[in-house]
Amino acid sequence: MEKLFNQEAAYEKWDRKNKIKGKDNYFEEDHVSYLKGLKGRIQNNLSGFLRIALTALIVLLQCLFIIFLPFFLQSLTVYFYFIWEITSVIVIVTMVNRNQSPSYRMAWISIVTLLPISGFIMYYLWGRASGNKRRLDQHILRQISYGSQFLIQDEDVYLEFISEHPVEGRMVKYMETEGFPLSGGNAVDYFSMGEDVFEEIFGDLEKAERFILIDFFIVAEGGIWDKMHEILKRKIEEGVEVKFLYDDFGAAIRTHKFFRQILEHEGFEIRVFNPVHKYTGELYMNYRSHQKILVIDGEVGYTGGFNLADEYANLVERFGVWKDTGIRIRGDAVWGLTVIFLQMWEASENTGTHIEYLKYKTNFVHKCGDVFCQVISDGPANNPSNPIESLYNQMIVYADKYLYITTPYLIIEDYMKNSLIEAAKRGVDVRIITPGIPDKKNVKLLTNYNYGPLLREGVRIYEYTPGFIHAKQVLTENSVIVGTINMDYRSFYLHYENGVWMSGKEIQEAVREDFFRTFKESKEVTYEEWLKRPRRWKIVQPLLNLFSTLF
Repeated sequence: MEKLFNQEAAYEKWDRKNKIKGKDNYFEEDHVSYLKGLKGRIQNNLSGFLRIALTALIVLLQCLFIIFLPFFLQSLTVYFYFIWEITSVIVIVTMVNRNQSPSYRMAWISIVTLLPISGFIMYYLWGRASGNKRRLDQHILRQISYGSQFLIQDEDVYLEFISEHPVEGRMVKYMETEGFPLSGGNAVDYFSMGEDVFEEIFGDLEKAERFILIDFFIVAEGGIWDKMHEILKRKIEEGVEVKFLYDDFGAAIRTHKFFRQILEHEGFEIRVFNPVHKYTGELYMNYRSHQKILVIDGEVGYTGGFNLADEYANLVERFGVWKDTGIRIRGDAVWGLTVIFLQMWEASENTGTHIEYLKYKTNFVHKCGDVFCQVISDGPANNPSNPIESLYNQMIVYADKYLYITTPYLIIEDYMKNSLIEAAKRGVDVRIITPGIPDKKNVKLLTNYNYGPLLREGVRIYEYTPGFIHAKQVLTENSVIVGTINMDYRSFYLHYENGVWMSGKEIQEAVREDFFRTFKESKEVTYEEWLKRPRRWKIVQPLLNLFSTLF
């Protein structure tokens, strides 16, 4: 099943956009364009869809069986009623006292209260930490712990920074204690659209001589993959080592049934994170690797919101114009991205032996730039300790002049809403950009529901009218984060994520300029408009919000 796209129309639009940005010579003959001429397409794999659908059906059947079980036990209800009541009370007390997200606890308490018998069984199967979950978490944590020993803090860089930057230094201290060292002297390029970052990626891939490390959540066969595949195959023939890690859920539907086998036959080293069929009885299949990392020879590293699919470069149109952002790093911070990749590579399979980490390290003798970076990562194995969520909140709390955020989804805990409101009340210019055209309608309803208290208290919210904004970044006058992290429960608690915290005048200004371009392209939502939202939204939104952590 394949959907072709009008390539010429796409590039006319893309060319006009770059002319507006001052890149009107981008397609001149002396510039090599890797994207021009690519044919975008949306190609769905029926076998992958059926595999996901079968897994979902198994889970659905489990749910239906549990829900209807009480009806089969009607004749025994008198005997079991008090037992189930006591058990439900025990479960509720247990959940109230668990060290977990309040929203997560509220969702399960609601389920157990509404479905006294079925809810308890659901919680026992899917809400608590089972033996398999704990074993998998422990395996992942062991790999992360092993890799972390190769992340060594340069004390001179650290002490110099915190002495000269007291506000940012608080966050730097926190991240350093969480195992994310600060590096200085990095050069960082910022890309305001996905097509821009892919142009640079393809150019850097052509220069690879030793190794290429690739980790993405979504992999889709199409124009972007065709070009990357062509370059990677050629590089393998030249003796370059290519390690390719991807999430099973993110690649299953839009890649060939024998995608992995074909690549392995071509010389790729492949690992797949968390196959969806392995944990159908426990919903651990919900825990995905949402990370995006590409490292070339240890010299250059990329990350951002973009995936390996044509919509991220606007070669196909799914939800209007797709806006994503990314960064290209040169300097010691590349090692942070490399270590995260290797940690997840080892977490994806249990071979009993470790990779030679230092084989992939490059020592930068001279400074590449003037940007301070801390490469960060997080995931559900860390629960309930979530450093990325804490860092996001610290960005909000320490903002003094302005706080600008882009996120495709805005589903956050009450304490973070309060932090945003407090920032606005103390005079910080707080603005959030969300999509005008959503990719998930139910999540759009929840995002919109969260507008209300924020708008009422002075937070400004914009919707990106050209289409879907998938970029994930937080900017203040002190620093900026660009990465894979959405402001929602899934990113903070259920997914493995990564990003880069940066402090540097040029990179912060580049992101700030992009924010203001995007503000102009977006429509500001007022509190009065929010109050006039459709009546059906007002009915559905509170119900969806009750179970927002389970979406």
